[in-house]
Amino acid sequence: MELNDYLKIAKRNWLTIVATALLGLLMAGAASLIIKPSYVAETKLFVAIQGSGSITELQQGNTFSQARVRSYVETVGTPAVLQPAIDRLGLDLTPAELQEKVSAGADLNTVIITISVNDSSAVTAAAIAQAVGSSLIEVVDKLERPSTEGLSPVKLSVVTPAIAPVAPSAPNTRLYLLVGLVGGAGLGIGIAVLRTTLDTRVRGEHDVRRLSQAPVLGGIAYDSEAAKNTLLTQVHPQSPRAESFRQIRTNLQFAQVGHDSKALLVTSSLPGEGKTTTATNLAIALAQAGQSVVLVDADLRRPRVDDYLGLDRNAGLTTALVGAADVNELLQPWGEDELFVLTSGQIPPNPSELLGSDAMKRLIFGLESAFDAVIIDAPPLLPVTDAAVLAQQVGGVVLVIGSSKVKFAELEKSLRALEMVDADLLGVVLNLLPTRP
Repeated sequence: MELNDYLKIAKRNWLTIVATALLGLLMAGAASLIIKPSYVAETKLFVAIQGSGSITELQQGNTFSQARVRSYVETVGTPAVLQPAIDRLGLDLTPAELQEKVSAGADLNTVIITISVNDSSAVTAAAIAQAVGSSLIEVVDKLERPSTEGLSPVKLSVVTPAIAPVAPSAPNTRLYLLVGLVGGAGLGIGIAVLRTTLDTRVRGEHDVRRLSQAPVLGGIAYDSEAAKNTLLTQVHPQSPRAESFRQIRTNLQFAQVGHDSKALLVTSSLPGEGKTTTATNLAIALAQAGQSVVLVDADLRRPRVDDYLGLDRNAGLTTALVGAADVNELLQPWGEDELFVLTSGQIPPNPSELLGSDAMKRLIFGLESAFDAVIIDAPPLLPVTDAAVLAQQVGGVVLVIGSSKVKFAELEKSLRALEMVDADLLGVVLNLLPTRP
């Protein structure tokens, strides 16, 4: 994926990313409160050689001091140094337990020893550091003294006394919060990328392009009011929804250039993608442009056109196909323009056979000779074969794709079904598009 794809994923899943970032921040804050604060106190000792002070002795003493510093650092953790500090402060600790609190070190090429003590009490940490430093001075003096009466050639002096720290060294609340925030946001981004990778739903034109190069005739954004105001005549003429159908009408006219047949089949892969509303509003849009249009409800399993337009369904397409009445007697005018509707009629037990019959062919041919445009609302492609059967009898097919309603495998199967019957796919209409990408 490219950077632009990741930006789209982040924009689409911003709520998840924000939620995980806040969760990480909350967990980091809770950890900062749960973890018992600890304080670190330090004391620094300077290692010097006692001599006459000549240049030669000073050089030799400096080299000797640096060589001995590492040994003194190791001596800090021994019972010989720690036990006197325990006795002096009256601590209820063993040398091994105190050793876990005490650390010592020295920078390279220096004669400075740093003793650090970590404790839950700032005052106790400073007291232990001071006591351990004093104990080390005494132990080194005894170890380096050549005899009980002689003087030690090495002298350790406190150059930085230990003081009680004002703020705890741990937990570092700011660092915890920063790590929690960044970690939570990173987790959210990872979840978003994984969800997008595993998501097989078709969401927009980019996804359609992965399966088909069919022209996208237009897109219709999701509208929460569409369930109440389904028809194009029920919304403002300058509304985005009305403009979307006018754009589809225009693009469809270009797509039909060179086609002799005026019959257009509107279908989808699955129920609920909006094929019936698209077919109905497309017929209204064509009629508003001055064309004479007939809308045929050929969904003989779940007819809905009569519900949307408020028409009678008792006599319609099936009535004409069985020869019970002439089609001209069954057409119902609707609206102020030249729009006529042929409702489904009674639901038959054999829809596929009726739609694939010679009577259906003759009916479509007759309507084409009488109207400028014939819009046929067909059943979905995947549940039944009705649409595939009808697709062989019309001049072109428009496939409605409901955003997030159909999966890649289902769309691919629908496209394959149309190819198998040599249907002329004029284009696709993307429906239920999110208002924000």
